[in-house]
Amino acid sequence: MAIHLYKTSTPGTRNGAVDSQVKSNPRNNLIYGQHRCGKGRNARGIITARHRGGGHKRLYRKIDFRRNEKDIYGRIVTIEYDPNRNASICLIHYGDGEKRYILHPREAIIGDTIVSGTEVPIKMGNALPLSAV
Repeated sequence: MAIHLYKTSTPGTRNGAVDSQVKSNPRNNLIYGQHRCGKGRNARGIITARHRGGGHKRLYRKIDFRRNEKDIYGRIVTIEYDPNRNASICLIHYGDGEKRYILHPREAIIGDTIVSGTEVPIKMGNALPLSAV
């Protein structure tokens, strides 16, 4: 991934850098609206924590933590920003046509293939049960 350096225009952007990611809209069947109604209010609706609230609406991305597509190869298509966590996520297209989000493995790039199962090679992005490691 390329690193984007900010041009210093204000003191807040001085020495700033960010990893560039593929900008794409999330898949509609992999997101759903997260109900965030608290905003610092108690059960009666009265503000009890000041200076809370506002912000942009954040949709929740369904992340596949189980990785139960056994012995089916998948290809990393996009690396995206997730507003609900401070880790990036990847969109995976599996060989059987299914699409899922996973947490972005550290050294994985777009186009890499990953697989989960018991007899898969140990490399970054592959998922094995603990008994096979």
